[in-house]
Amino acid sequence: MTIKFEVVKECKKTRARLGKLYTSRGVIDTPVFMPVGTQATVKAMTPRELEDLSIQIILSNSYHLFLRPGHNLITEAGGLHKFMGWKGAILTDSGGFQVFSLEKLNKITDEGVSFNSHIDGSKHFISPEKAMEIQMALDSDIAMAFDECTPYPAGKYQVETAAQRTIQWARRCKEAHHSSSQSLFGIVQGGVFEDLRIENANKLVELDFPGYAIGGLSVGEPKSLMYEILDCTVPCLPNNKPRYLMGVGAPQSILEGIIRGIDMFDCVLPTRNARNGSLLTLSGKLSITNAKYKNDFTPLDNKCQCYTCRNFSRAYLRHLYMSNEILASILGTIHNLYFMSSLMKNIRLALLEDRLLEFKEEFLSNFLS
Repeated sequence: MTIKFEVVKECKKTRARLGKLYTSRGVIDTPVFMPVGTQATVKAMTPRELEDLSIQIILSNSYHLFLRPGHNLITEAGGLHKFMGWKGAILTDSGGFQVFSLEKLNKITDEGVSFNSHIDGSKHFISPEKAMEIQMALDSDIAMAFDECTPYPAGKYQVETAAQRTIQWARRCKEAHHSSSQSLFGIVQGGVFEDLRIENANKLVELDFPGYAIGGLSVGEPKSLMYEILDCTVPCLPNNKPRYLMGVGAPQSILEGIIRGIDMFDCVLPTRNARNGSLLTLSGKLSITNAKYKNDFTPLDNKCQCYTCRNFSRAYLRHLYMSNEILASILGTIHNLYFMSSLMKNIRLALLEDRLLEFKEEFLSNFLS
């Protein structure tokens, strides 16, 4: 089956909504945060640990899996879910962001992107049609259209050219996509120019995708500017389809996105920061390698019920990080993903009980203190 989205409840004071995203691999409660498993693994986590953390859906990257181990090998293994042993839903990014982030290695034309592998320098070409071939081979639940992301800052001509190309590529992606078990989302581009965002969103909606993502944000622009772009873009998107803000994972930005009507988020920061010793608590970020935690035998967060906080002290965690032990990344990632999963559950509960703005104010007063 392809996806089906149901709006369960709408907030009376904001654009936020409580929803259910139905997939062949289960029902996903929204708003939802998706941990990033770029190379068919969420770093430092087993699929079983992700299940224990109530993770409903993860993101993998078709660009990286195309280069290594290759989408044909994954097809031979029975698809990405079977290959990595994950029973939940998977969304695959098309590779458009990697084209942006690895711009020194690529050349973009209307036909597609020629690039050199960041792994071995080998030459490759990805077109919208190739992006669909790769993602259909991976057999993810949700595939993303191939798009062109622009940096910040960028001139309006450059952004407009990329936005127009994104629409052309979206049409080609839809024509090439023919999987009966996978849904294809379009991606809105347009930089920080409101008129381009509105135009791009309206043209994408005409193509009638099952869901829509907002890309090209969180690339260096001020947060206030990102929120302004969301304010003008989200109203252009259908109310009965999921809305996905790509690459955003800071708790405060997630809350701001939700009150503007966003349903789905992803970001590498909770897992990347965990591996670097930056851990999320209700009182804000905590750098566990700080010397003041050397003799601190209290839990990382007294209010957290994750495996890490129930069993280990700050002193022990600091010892692991200072010793470069593998267990440090594991325990830190368990904690940060538990934090994100719990945050989304509490946001959904606040939505259900009509107290989202009160929850936001209370949470941020503690987290940003």
